Amino acid sequence: MIALRQVSLQRGTQALFEDADLTLHAGHKAGIVGPNGAGKSSLFGLLLGALAPDRGELEMSGGQRIAHMAQEVEALERSILDYVLDGDRALRDTEAALAAARARGDDHREAELHGAIEALDGYSAPARAAQLLVGLGFGQADLDRPLSDFSGGWRMRVNLARTLFMPSDVLLLDEPTNHLDLDALLWLEQWLTRYPGTLLLISHDRDFLDAVCDHIVHFDRRRLVLYRGNYSTFERTRAEKLALQQAEADKQQARKEEIERFVARFRYKATKARQAQSRLKMLERMGDIAVAHADSPFHFTIPAADRTSHPLLVLDEAALGYAGEDGDTVQLDHVRLALQPGQRIGLLGPNGAGKSTLIKSLTGELPLLAGRRVPGQHLAIGYFAQHQLEGLDLSATPFMHVQRLSPRAADLDIRNFLGGFGFHGDDVFADVACFSGGEKARLALALVAWQKPNLLLLDEPTNHLDLEMREALTEALASFEGTVIVVSHDRHLLRATVDEFWRVADHRVTPFDGDLDDYRAWLKTRLEQQRREARVEKAERQEAVEAPREDRKAARRAAAELREQLRPLKRDRDRAEREMETVQRRLAVVEEALAEAELYTDEARKDELTARLAEQGELAARLEALEQEWLAAEEALERLAAELQAP
Repeated sequence: MIALRQVSLQRGTQALFEDADLTLHAGHKAGIVGPNGAGKSSLFGLLLGALAPDRGELEMSGGQRIAHMAQEVEALERSILDYVLDGDRALRDTEAALAAARARGDDHREAELHGAIEALDGYSAPARAAQLLVGLGFGQADLDRPLSDFSGGWRMRVNLARTLFMPSDVLLLDEPTNHLDLDALLWLEQWLTRYPGTLLLISHDRDFLDAVCDHIVHFDRRRLVLYRGNYSTFERTRAEKLALQQAEADKQQARKEEIERFVARFRYKATKARQAQSRLKMLERMGDIAVAHADSPFHFTIPAADRTSHPLLVLDEAALGYAGEDGDTVQLDHVRLALQPGQRIGLLGPNGAGKSTLIKSLTGELPLLAGRRVPGQHLAIGYFAQHQLEGLDLSATPFMHVQRLSPRAADLDIRNFLGGFGFHGDDVFADVACFSGGEKARLALALVAWQKPNLLLLDEPTNHLDLEMREALTEALASFEGTVIVVSHDRHLLRATVDEFWRVADHRVTPFDGDLDDYRAWLKTRLEQQRREARVEKAERQEAVEAPREDRKAARRAAAELREQLRPLKRDRDRAEREMETVQRRLAVVEEALAEAELYTDEARKDELTARLAEQGELAARLEALEQEWLAAEEALERLAAELQAP
């Protein structure tokens, strides 16, 4: 149990807690929420013993092992696998003692230590550590690379893996999703739901909190208020409390109407029906959200450029990647796309597949390796990425940053604009060098919005943003009139702001027919396929090693024959999958045309209606036949793979 009783804590001149009470029982998974600077990280400091309360008592059950994720990682020369294994101090100490016993020739002590390692589950430790690293996006080839080889964001992933590997009864995680992509976030979400201990999680990702947490601790006016349920339950409960305290009906209705107008743009389009449903679900809870965030300091819009082009931007047979001395590295090939005004696209795909490469190529920051990039005459790009925070002038103020973009803008207009992004009073004239990561991210977003783009390219825009700012950004994007392409692991933002998804995978950019739940299913299928192929390769290697020398040639011949049988099946399966995607795109076009009401009422278009309906039927039949072909090939592949693994 963890209990704070009438705890007060002050840092400098700021009071963080005043007579705060909180009780968490073993096994609770509690999300810690509140504005930046409220004291969330200081609560962790109290639990870790790094801070002492000025007044009151902190009680914790004795013997609890606490694992805490550090926020900085040194660039060590140690391999990332060994760095993760170092997280189990008891195991490492026992292994060191075993090595010393071997050096002394102390067989009795050596036997004791082998038993101790088995009790610590030490013999499975390398496999468990590798599983954590792979789940967080590392490849098998990365595991022996030194920590110093990786960038800061990837080192934070290694640090997260080390924290999860530590034996613990209490797990403290402070913004663990900041450096993760959507794939790694979904994996972490599943891992934490299975964690048997007590979890305290600081996060600004509402969907992540919803999936993982069963309690919410809210920092509210220097008190800690505990709510049962996940984040959505907390938001509804808090909204009810606030509605009783203040008259927010007008604000609530205005926000609901704003989302209703946005939903009306695509609700009745057949090709967008699935996305429309998720947006309508958002609308259903919009009243609760509006009241719960009524006291948010962030209220802004993103104005679009007055003029636009049709299309805005074209990539024609483009190869995207990086040029190097040893040759070009092509991440995406044969990319053909034409961005139209009003499109709202979310990019999905495995880590490293090329989502950020596509964004940089669209901006023109990354030159194409082949093909053409054709910008529209009135193209105005607004680009946000994490590296742009480093490009801010640390010696300048927010006011100066905006004034440099528009020297003739009125001082009052600049201050009012920056106020929507949370820069009030003297904050407008504070040096950027003093800002936190969240404040820098807000300023970078403000500079994008000030320039009135008609194409917004956003690469992980929610990193470092708190829940209130994320909600304000979500609403601003929902009402933005231009074209949006966004890469984000924030599923709430994706559901509320995009109409369609593109999948970036296997060196291609293709439309993805589905929503985020369908993408999760696709990821699962892809992972299972990779595991099956890995098992086949492993079986081949084991068979080659274990077979008697005189039988190895026959074993290799049999394996080669099976591979020959697998090859046409794989070819048939992949061909069916490609044709299915083509037919699905054609069917979507036909169904969108059939959704046009005039087609059924205009006598002059009767022949067109008949032709469209016939084409729809043909495509649907073709799609069903292809699905059967794909299924038959997949089942045959699984049978042959099982034969290959059989003794």
